[in-house]
Amino acid sequence: MFTCKRCGGRMKRTHRSLVQRVGYLAIYECQECQAEESVPRFTYRLEPVCCCPRCGTSRLTQLRQRDKIDKMEGGLWNMAARLLGGKLYHCCFCRIQFYDRRPLPERDPNVTSAASVLEPARVK
Repeated sequence: MFTCKRCGGRMKRTHRSLVQRVGYLAIYECQECQAEESVPRFTYRLEPVCCCPRCGTSRLTQLRQRDKIDKMEGGLWNMAARLLGGKLYHCCFCRIQFYDRRPLPERDPNVTSAASVLEPARVK
């Protein structure tokens, strides 16, 4: 949930006009001070590290070959990245596959993965 930068109030998503749909993914309005904030459409493609083109998460896995079950992201960005030697990535939240030339962000060694937390301790 987004919070307002001015007053700290709760932001609510508002409708976009036809012109705004071209440039913005979403527009939010504060319920208390009526300030508007927008999320530009192409911000995820302009970052220095690889992230999901739909949700923006950087928690991705790299695939060796295409999975036939999950959907492949379409579009000119994806096709250009594939032709220029991009690697195949998968977003587990959106369940999409896409190509990208940027590297994955480095993981924090202090953060434990969900698999290690759920795995019971082995007794030796």
